[in-house]
Amino acid sequence: MKLLLAEDEHSLSRAIIKILEKNNYTAEAVYNGEDALTYLESGDYDAAILDIMMPKMDGITVLKKLRATGNTTPIIMLTAKSEIDDKVLGLDSGANDYLTKPFDTKELLARIRVMTRSQTTMDNKMCLGNITLDRATFELSSPTGNFRLANKEFQMMEILMSNPHHLVSTERLMERIWGYDAEAEVNVVWVYISYLRKKLGALHANIQIKATRNAGYSLEEL
Repeated sequence: MKLLLAEDEHSLSRAIIKILEKNNYTAEAVYNGEDALTYLESGDYDAAILDIMMPKMDGITVLKKLRATGNTTPIIMLTAKSEIDDKVLGLDSGANDYLTKPFDTKELLARIRVMTRSQTTMDNKMCLGNITLDRATFELSSPTGNFRLANKEFQMMEILMSNPHHLVSTERLMERIWGYDAEAEVNVVWVYISYLRKKLGALHANIQIKATRNAGYSLEEL
């Protein structure tokens, strides 16, 4: 799942990004409202966390502009303001939730899960062939065993299992997992595909990751 964080306090932003990535989210950071609006208008994000007090454009204005264009990306407003009127304004402007600083990271993660729940199946387990991917434990398993996947392995497998028998381009995998501003080279996708193929082989999977030259990858049953 890909998230955008708009927070102008760089130290706080780095801390939140680290927490999100540790919990198997792809997370990108921007530090002002104008960039937040640009990224959300052009990017493919599952949710966003917007600070209200940001340079260039405040979070409420970003939110209103997004909703005016029909953008329904789930959004949590993150702010030091705690007055009821501020919360009401954020929610009336189209926010899905509101979290006041300082906050507990467990609460932030819980609110993200609740906010994005309608975008995922209520059943955390995804299945194809004899392979199961558990979104709650990040485990890839078969009747013969299981592996707990690392962050990017899990995200890649989740994308492939969400699109069985459909080609997923290398560019889409790069964008969804490493983000627009990533410095990673495109061959890093092949590296993680290789990791997953080895785990599927060890699990005696009856599905395989098929490569289409110069196009992308698909998950196919044997």
